[in-house]
Amino acid sequence: MVKVRYDVATIGNYTKDTIVTSAGTRHVDGGGFNYAAFAALALGCRVAAVTRLAGEDTRVVEALERAGVTVFAEKTASSTLMRLEYPTANVDERVLTVAATAGSFTVDQVRGIEARAFVISPSIRGEVPLEVFQDLRGKDATIAADAQGFVRVRDGAGRLHHREWPEMNQVLALVDVLKADAVEAESLTGESDLRRAAGALGRIGPREVVLTHRNGLLVLAEGRFHEVEFRSASVVGRSGRGDTCLGSYVAARLSAPPAEATLWAAAATSLKLEAEGPLRKSREEIKEFKRETYGGA
Repeated sequence: MVKVRYDVATIGNYTKDTIVTSAGTRHVDGGGFNYAAFAALALGCRVAAVTRLAGEDTRVVEALERAGVTVFAEKTASSTLMRLEYPTANVDERVLTVAATAGSFTVDQVRGIEARAFVISPSIRGEVPLEVFQDLRGKDATIAADAQGFVRVRDGAGRLHHREWPEMNQVLALVDVLKADAVEAESLTGESDLRRAAGALGRIGPREVVLTHRNGLLVLAEGRFHEVEFRSASVVGRSGRGDTCLGSYVAARLSAPPAEATLWAAAATSLKLEAEGPLRKSREEIKEFKRETYGGA
């Protein structure tokens, strides 16, 4: 039997999200792996998703499979239960709490999967251990990771806080593309300036760094910076912004240079911000939005 090699494989726990804003409380199927998988799929990639979740939440697996994603799911006692509270109009100001988690990935869950790129999108520390990175590094693939799942630590009350990442140098030495938001980047480097923070992270190991902020994204790749604004009609879909950005950037980067991949990521993320849940647009819709919005930028 010929083993399938996917373009992009995303890895992360499904999160059952409760989103609280001034407009009310809503329940959304989340998880970085989920948002990243739909983003890569929208850009025309053959996508696999590797996840852990409770049996009662298999509708998420079914939704991915209906869309065309191959899913490798491990059933767990509970899905990751996350509450995201937005106390102000600033969508980057939020309070996150986790009542339960779907646990940690094992090497066995990823060993048999082949892909041109792996996007590792955990929600909190402990979800993806160092040995999983070490195993993936042995494959002929690009390894991308989201810093959020390594700086976030749960306290006794379930609230998430940014904490020092003891294994940062070991993990980042195994990573090709690192994504972080502005707050995470400052937490990791002590630098509030995005370009200095990107440079500091790049010197640790990743050859490309993708930083998101409320207005757009900054990419450092091949020694050059690329910066593009998000241009969305609303930000109701803030949750999953970074995951969509990383998934679309990595997908585009398989065939495009960094500057072009940055535009694809900005366009895909702008469209995602206008609706809750994963990106549900076609490549042609994203391409047209990119052309109309960014032109020859």
